[in-house]
Amino acid sequence: MTSTSKNARIAGFLYLLLVIVGPLRLMYIPSKLFVHGNASATAANIAAHETLFRLGIVGDLFCGTLLIFIALALYRLFKGVDQNLAVLVVILGGVLPAATDFFTVLNDAAALILVRGADFLSVFDKPQRDALAMLFLRMHDQDVLAAEIFWGLWLFPLAILVYRSRFLPRFLGVWLIVNGLAYLANSLTGLLLPHYENAVGSFTLPALTGEVAFVLWLLIRGAKEQAVNGATS
Repeated sequence: MTSTSKNARIAGFLYLLLVIVGPLRLMYIPSKLFVHGNASATAANIAAHETLFRLGIVGDLFCGTLLIFIALALYRLFKGVDQNLAVLVVILGGVLPAATDFFTVLNDAAALILVRGADFLSVFDKPQRDALAMLFLRMHDQDVLAAEIFWGLWLFPLAILVYRSRFLPRFLGVWLIVNGLAYLANSLTGLLLPHYENAVGSFTLPALTGEVAFVLWLLIRGAKEQAVNGATS
């Protein structure tokens, strides 16, 4: 296995871990525990399945850490193509989203403290604590919408690197650009026109498979060493 192919598969493996763990807090836990518009039922579900909710917090921390290593792995893979763009991938795809993930868990931690009803919270009755817990969960959702901007922006320099590299197929670069535009559309719609968020999300969902295709290509096909020499010469 060539060094480039090895770097590609390492990046693909780390990226695959993110694809597997990421949906835990984004989709699975909300579908199991959160009841839309019902703070009391949501709080009761979190209290009854506290371990699952805590796994979501750990999952967010794990994903934030993983993002940094993914960005560094991609930097090693693409620095010979364009080092400036590779550094931009590390910043937009690693440092900033990771910082957002680490900040976001504070909202879930606050919601959990409210649900458990610590002694110092006795000045609030239970409906008030439940409502505050729901507030922090909603803030988590807003943080995710903001993070989607970075999820989209970092795909543009990555797509250019893929397109220029010649050791990965160019259609992946085009697909990643479409994927990035879809993330930006979802984020801006959720922040500016929340009533249309679900409609836009359904429309852009097929475009979000670009990252999956990229991960699978890195894992299964790797990269061609001889094309790197041609690209950098």
